[in-house]
Amino acid sequence: MIGVIETDGECAEWAFPAEPGVVRTARHAVRGKLRAWGLEAVGDVTVLLVSELVTNSLRYASGPIGVRLVRPKPAEEGSTGGAALLVEVSDPLPDPPRERVAHPDDEGGRGLQLVAVSAQRWGTRHGKSGKTVWFELALPGE
Repeated sequence: MIGVIETDGECAEWAFPAEPGVVRTARHAVRGKLRAWGLEAVGDVTVLLVSELVTNSLRYASGPIGVRLVRPKPAEEGSTGGAALLVEVSDPLPDPPRERVAHPDDEGGRGLQLVAVSAQRWGTRHGKSGKTVWFELALPGE
């Protein structure tokens, strides 16, 4: 996986070819894993943001698109919240995406804005052969 970092917690990752239909496949895989983990509460927003980022990768990259979810370890008894689901979308392009202001009539350009307003934190990092866009979503009740 491009630009993957070591993390604590349970992990699921996929590599998808950059071809039509990959966005639907990625959404289905992510929703299924969140359901299996009992994290349906963040399912809709996670799937929306993954869709936006995979679409961006598909639009510009010709190589594999990686998607990775990291579920935090269960909170220790007596610890205070702050648990977050980490989501990463990677592709072989080295250039980070640019957040831009979309005009009302624009058909695109809102993906990173959605990430920025929906996630508690987000960013990009370079890997050996590409980049990763990541975001964290707060888990309810954690």
